[in-house]
Amino acid sequence: MAVVQFDGAVEITRDRLAELLNEDLSREYQSIISYVVYSQVLSGAQYTDIAAQLEIHARQELEHALTISRQIDYLGKMPAVTPKPVRTSKDAVDMLRFDLENENDTVRNYRDRVRQCEALGEYAMAEQIRQILMQEQDHQIDLATALGEEVPDLSLGPRRRSLSKRHPSLAGGLKKKEA
Repeated sequence: MAVVQFDGAVEITRDRLAELLNEDLSREYQSIISYVVYSQVLSGAQYTDIAAQLEIHARQELEHALTISRQIDYLGKMPAVTPKPVRTSKDAVDMLRFDLENENDTVRNYRDRVRQCEALGEYAMAEQIRQILMQEQDHQIDLATALGEEVPDLSLGPRRRSLSKRHPSLAGGLKKKEA
């Protein structure tokens, strides 16, 4: 099994890449479920457009799952069958925030996957993941816009978001209900 240095000190192998892609696949399943549920339970005139957008996201996430599954099979491994846990809430803003946080994680991970694929010389796989990454970043934009926030800057690496920013005043976006 070939071991390739990745990002300086981290080693990547085809087996490890398949493991990481299976984690990504579980995250895609999580997204499918959350987008299906959230698109149906968001109610009210202010949520009509975003609910319709979430239905589109659900279909796109299914396509992503199929693509990732195909890549895992190509690497000689069995695709995962279990989603990551789906967070729910009765509050629409919380649901959208959960989705945005999940998309942020997904974008971070797919950026890593592209580099890992290229380090292994799997350029076609890297290109497939780049295509998914483009849609995931569009999902980020849609969700941040619906929340009245700027799209998070993920170029700084791991999560750097303060817990105090979990429920900011959403000037220009959806307002969280006052208790």
